[in-house]
Amino acid sequence: MTGRRPVLLGIMGDSAAGKSTLTQGLARLLGSERVTHVCADDYHKYDRAERAERGITALHPDCNHVDILELHLERLHYGQPILKPVYDHATGKLVRPQYVQPRDFVIVEGLLGFHTPVMRQFYDVKVFLQPPEDLRHVWKIKRDTSKRGYTRSQVIEELEKREPDSRNFIRPQRQYADIVVQFYPPCGVPAQEANGHLNVRLTLRPTIPHPDMSYLVGRETEVAGIRLMLRRDTGRPVDILEIDGSVTPEQSAHLKTTIWNHLPGFQPIPAEEFGIYQDCGRTRHSDPLALTQLLLTFHLLREFETGAQRLFSPPVASLNRTPPMVSV
Repeated sequence: MTGRRPVLLGIMGDSAAGKSTLTQGLARLLGSERVTHVCADDYHKYDRAERAERGITALHPDCNHVDILELHLERLHYGQPILKPVYDHATGKLVRPQYVQPRDFVIVEGLLGFHTPVMRQFYDVKVFLQPPEDLRHVWKIKRDTSKRGYTRSQVIEELEKREPDSRNFIRPQRQYADIVVQFYPPCGVPAQEANGHLNVRLTLRPTIPHPDMSYLVGRETEVAGIRLMLRRDTGRPVDILEIDGSVTPEQSAHLKTTIWNHLPGFQPIPAEEFGIYQDCGRTRHSDPLALTQLLLTFHLLREFETGAQRLFSPPVASLNRTPPMVSV
């Protein structure tokens, strides 16, 4: 740490929405020595067996120490260490807590990190991942059967059991995000056959300033696979940036250069070192994923160089205070 408070990024979304993949690419771009990763799912009250006994899912706020997460987000926001609980996803057990010292950038990812106003006030940038449900189900089945010891039928049963809590507690957090990220298959391609050819739609809300990509407006970009459009989302004007999985290398490189140019003094890294994901044990690369990670890196560095330049402020007096309003 340099005397400046950390920059906090929140990446929320349902189980297997791609949060960890996005986080890993950001750590590569920023440098792992500058990034602290916190999983909000570590704050589960009950282990897997206890949840089954109580008939409660991990998505329900009552199954999580929401108040402790609020306290820890406040401490991280002010550059203070935490003793974080740890939930072992492989075994479904709660294990020894971990001492966490925040670095320049703190990435908090999980299920319920935007659930309360207290939580939301401590992030500098808030991102919500919202793939189509059929695609997310494909990802969850692949992950949980290969890494977490479930059978396919068990995962499907769990998805059905979780749906009410997903609808009531996870998906509503979308409204609080500065950026909504939606990876989706091309038209006519079933989710289970999409593989690495996913498009991405980024909803860029005016709650934070975005890099100037106006050169994309009014250009013949349909063939190139990149589009920037003005739309409305939840009644508010937003920019929609769409990048096709079939985007040409030239257009992808052009947009990457545009974003890099907004990061003076930041040394670009080779394109093949980010935008990486795992598919059935194989390492693949996606230009839409790489561009999404690069855009988020812009926001984190902008916050680090501007808003986070101020020295540490004294801790807030109470977590019950009214969170500050954001002008839009």
